[in-house]
Amino acid sequence: MIVLLSVKPEFALKIFNGTKKYEYRRTIFKRDEVTKVVVYASYPIKKVIGEFEIGGILHDKPEALWASTRKHAGINKKRFMEYFTRKRRGYAIKVKSTRMYDAPLPLDRFDVSSPPQSFVYL
Repeated sequence: MIVLLSVKPEFALKIFNGTKKYEYRRTIFKRDEVTKVVVYASYPIKKVIGEFEIGGILHDKPEALWASTRKHAGINKKRFMEYFTRKRRGYAIKVKSTRMYDAPLPLDRFDVSSPPQSFVYL
């Protein structure tokens, strides 16, 4: 199964250049069979720019997630902790392999009419 994730452009580009090996989320998909993520780069790009395979999903307290992923976080600790403010637990999706598209694609190519707040199943 595939999900479409909205990701801020600075982080989306880091995923595809290899400096960000984890995508952090406050909530995660309910279906266990999700194996691939299609990345929608939000404003100002507002296009689907690529995809990656999931190499696993970590679920832990923010401090523990940071300790185990910080070397490949693609974000500094301050910003990471701000993202998880008031959250007891969080998720880190491990980026296994990536494929950036030759040209960004509009959402309607995926039968999606508006950008997902977090994610949508495709």
